Amino acid sequence: GDSDSNNAGGLQTVFFAYDSSTLDSSSKNTMNNNAEFLKANASVDIQIEGHADERGGRQYNLALGERRAKAMRDYLVAMGVSSKRISTISYGNERTLAEGHDESAWSKNRRANFVVTAK
Repeated sequence: GDSDSNNAGGLQTVFFAYDSSTLDSSSKNTMNNNAEFLKANASVDIQIEGHADERGGRQYNLALGERRAKAMRDYLVAMGVSSKRISTISYGNERTLAEGHDESAWSKNRRANFVVTAK
């Protein structure tokens, strides 16, 4: 399951500001809950998928998605989750969550989500 469709146990997708891979206070609260879920479910392995909105070039968006996924991985590791349980990948703007060419859609696509890879 994946967090975009609410099928990843208690893991929740994290959304980012435009052109940012920094976790804000709201994102950190979500990540604290995600870390607690992972610590309580030690057999769950995850992949973090980084995404970007449609603005920016392909290579730029892939790099931004990678920075977002790595920021989340680093935060989880700092919270005590083993790095061996976490892989990352970037899809840039290739896998949108919302269609559209406005801030409403872009804000939903600037994210990093979780995919459960082992239970």
